[in-house]
Parts: sequence; structure tokens; C-alpha cells
Amino acid sequence: MPKVLASAPTGGGRHRRGRRVAPTLSEINVVPMVDVMLVLLIIFMVAAPMLQRGVEVNLPVASRSQEIASERVFVDVPASYKDDRRVFIKQEGIRVDVLSERIRQLMVTSSDKQVYLRGDGQVNLQELMDVLDRLKEGGVQNVGIVSKLPGEQ
Repeated sequence: MPKVLASAPTGGGRHRRGRRVAPTLSEINVVPMVDVMLVLLIIFMVAAPMLQRGVEVNLPVASRSQEIASERVFVDVPASYKDDRRVFIKQEGIRVDVLSERIRQLMVTSSDKQVYLRGDGQVNLQELMDVLDRLKEGGVQNVGIVSKLPGEQ
């Protein structure tokens, strides 16, 4: 409802105005609040990646240190997989039906549960996904897909 303001009387009667009507400001202006929130959002978006940096450490150098390496397990999927459904682990041909059990046996003694998958270029993606599913059933946590760079043999 508009607010009615009475004007102050002036000395001369002829310049006298009547009552003046002014609207009441009963709404909150949210535009400045949105502007402030957007600025804060941008500041936090810029600052967040900087907070996740790790501590830089210069590791000591030892002349007799050994490389930390575990035996890598490679699973080869040849182009003949479409016909005979066989994969190779360490040059040993294995049917894909028993792959999960064979991998489970290999992973019992391994500290890291990682397998490298080498698939022929003629094997389609669905067939590779079948092999990946069998590897996951066997307890493999990470599967790396091996490829070669252009010009490599």
C-alpha cells in the first residue's frame, strides 16, 4: 500500500502542493547479493586447486638402491580370439572361461593387483570388454591397456 506523505507548508500559499504519494520499499534487492556470491565462487574456484598441492620433497640418492618392481602380468588377446576364445598369459594359452580363476591364482602372491592388457587391433571393443570383465572377476583392481607409439615395432 502506498505511503502518503504530507508536504510542509510554505510561506506563500500559491506554490503549495498537495499530498505526495511515495511507494514503500518492502522488497529486498538480491542483485548485489548475487554479485557478491559470484565473486566468492570465482575466488574459491581459483584458490581450490592451489590448496591441493602436495609437499615437495627432494628424495635422497643412494648408489646401491634397487628399483621397486613387481612382476608384471600381461594378458594378450590375439586376432584369433574371435574363433577360439583363447587369451595368453605368459605365453600360455587359456580359454576365456577359466581366465578369472587363473588370474585369481596369479594375484594371490602379487602385491599389486594390476594387469596389462595387450589386444590385437582386429579385436573389437566388445570382445576386449568381455576379457576385462573376466579380469575384474578374478580380483584385478587396475587394468592397463597397452598400446604402441607411431613408428614403434
